[in-house]
Amino acid sequence: MKTLATQDYIVFFLYFVIIVGYGLFIYRKKKKTEVDSKDYFLAEGSLTWWAIGASLIASNISAEQFIGMSGSGFKMGLAIATYEWMSALTLIIVAVFFIPVYLKNKIYTMPQYLNQRYNGQVAMIMSVFWLLLYVLVNLTSILYLGALAISSISGLNLTLCMVFLAVFALMITLGGMKVIGYTDVIQVFFLILGGLVTTYLALKLVAEQFGSTGVIEGFSLMKNNASDHFHMIFDKTNPNYMDLPGLSVLIGGMLIINLNYWGCNQYITQRALGADLKTARGGILFAAFLKLLMPIIVVIPGIAAYVLYQKGYFGAELMQDGSLNPDRAYPTLLNLLPVGLKGLSFAALTAAIVASLAGKANSIATIFTLDVYNKNRTEPASEAQLVKVGKQVVVAALLIAIIVAPLLGIDKKGGFQYIQEYTGFVSPGIFAMFILGFFWKKTTSNAALFATIGGFLLSLGFKFLPSMVNLEFLYSTGFAVPNAEGIYEIPFVDRMGFVFLICVVGMAAISLYEHKKGVPTNGLEIDATLFKTTPSFTVWSLIILGILAALYTIFW
Repeated sequence: MKTLATQDYIVFFLYFVIIVGYGLFIYRKKKKTEVDSKDYFLAEGSLTWWAIGASLIASNISAEQFIGMSGSGFKMGLAIATYEWMSALTLIIVAVFFIPVYLKNKIYTMPQYLNQRYNGQVAMIMSVFWLLLYVLVNLTSILYLGALAISSISGLNLTLCMVFLAVFALMITLGGMKVIGYTDVIQVFFLILGGLVTTYLALKLVAEQFGSTGVIEGFSLMKNNASDHFHMIFDKTNPNYMDLPGLSVLIGGMLIINLNYWGCNQYITQRALGADLKTARGGILFAAFLKLLMPIIVVIPGIAAYVLYQKGYFGAELMQDGSLNPDRAYPTLLNLLPVGLKGLSFAALTAAIVASLAGKANSIATIFTLDVYNKNRTEPASEAQLVKVGKQVVVAALLIAIIVAPLLGIDKKGGFQYIQEYTGFVSPGIFAMFILGFFWKKTTSNAALFATIGGFLLSLGFKFLPSMVNLEFLYSTGFAVPNAEGIYEIPFVDRMGFVFLICVVGMAAISLYEHKKGVPTNGLEIDATLFKTTPSFTVWSLIILGILAALYTIFW
C-alpha cells in the first residue's frame, strides 16, 4: 500500500486551508443575509456566470468520474466519454429551452415546478423520490467511492476517510449555496490542474515504455497499441455493447439521461435558478465548454493504465479478490506520481469529491426544507427557521450516508454503473413528465402520476424481463444482446428510451381523455420570446457544437 509523503500532505493541507479559508471569508462577508432562505439555498443574484459554470462542473465531476469513468476508460475506451461530450450538447439545449421557463415562472425547486404545473400530490411524491435517490444512491456512492480512492492512495482507514470527507463537505455546505458556488471555482482549478498533471505523467510513462518521449508521442503510441479503445460507436459484437449500445448513445437513451440530469435535476439546476437569464445561460455555456475537456482528465488516464497493464504494469495493483478491477486504475496511477505532484492530484480528487458532496447535500436540504417541511406546516416557517432546518438536514444526510454507504456494495457493481442504473429507474418517467409539462398545456396531473409511478414500474419490468421472456428474437434489431450468462437483455440505455416513449404515449392518451372530460390543467407562462438568444451565446454555442461534431467524426 502506497502512502502520501510529508510534502504531499503539506500540498494537501495548503489546499484545505485555501478552500476553508475562502469559504469562511465569503460566509462572513455575506453573513447578514444568511437568514434569507433564498440566499442560503440559491445564492440569489450573487453568482457570476463563471461561478455558475465552475459550480456545475465541480458538482458534476466526482469520484464516479475520476474513479468509475477512468475504470470504464480502462475497460471500454474512449466511448465512455460520450457521457461527457453529449453533456455539452445537452447543456446548450437546457440553457436555451429549460432555464428560461424556470426563471420566467420563478421556479426555485423541481418539486415547486411540479406543484405549480400539476398539483401538490405529484410534487410530494417526487420530493420523496428525489430525497431517497439523492441520499441512498448519489450521496452515499460519492462518499463511499471517494473514501475508497482516498484510502487506497493515503493508506488511511476507509471509515476515517468517509468521516473526513463528510466533515470537509459540511464545513462548506453550512455556509449555503453562495459559499458552495464560489469555493467551487477554486475546487475546479485544483480539479483540472491536478487532473491534467495526472494525464500528462500517464502519457509520458506510456511513451517511455515504448522507448520514446513526450505526451503527444505517448498519445499516438496509445492509439496505435490500443486502437480498439478509440471508437465512440460500438456494434453488437463488442463485449461492451450492453453499456453503450451503438447509435443509441447519440440519438436514443443517452439524450434522455443527459437531459434529465442537466435539466430536471435540483442538484444541477439549483446553481442557475438564483441568477438572471443572461448570467445563467453564460454559466451553463461555460460548463458546456469545460465538459469537452473532461475526458482528457477522466478517460485518457484509464486508457493509459490499460496500455501500461498490457505492458506488464499494475499486475497486482489492479487485482481485487482475485480478479481484475478497472476501478483501481486511477488510484494506481496517482501512486506513481512524484512527491508533491501526488499531493496536488490527491487534492484535485478530494476537491471533486467534496464539491459534489456539498452540492448534493445542499440540494437535499433545499428539497426537504422548502418542499416537504414547509409545505406540511399549518403556518409557513420563518426564514431563520428554514435555514436552521436546512443545516440540520445537511448534517443528517451526511450521517446517513456514512452509515449506509458500506452496506450497499457499490464497489462490487462498479461506481459509475451503480449510479447510472439506479437513477435510470426514475429518469425516463421524470423527463417525460417535465418535457410534456413544459410544452403541452393539455398534460394533466393524472398523466404526470402515470409517468412518475408507471415509469418506475416499467423500468423494473424491463430490468427483470429477461428472466421471464426469451428476448433472442430482438437480437436482429439490435435491441437485445447476450450478457455474460448468455441471456438476452435489453441494454440499459435502450431500456430508458423505451420507458420514456411508453410514458409519453401513456401521458398523451390520459391527457387527451381527461381533456375531453373537461379536466382543468395548470399551464406555465411560455412564449417564443423566452427562447431567443444573444448573438454571443449563439456564436459560442456553434463553436462548441462544431468541436463536438469534429470529435465524433475523428473517433467514430
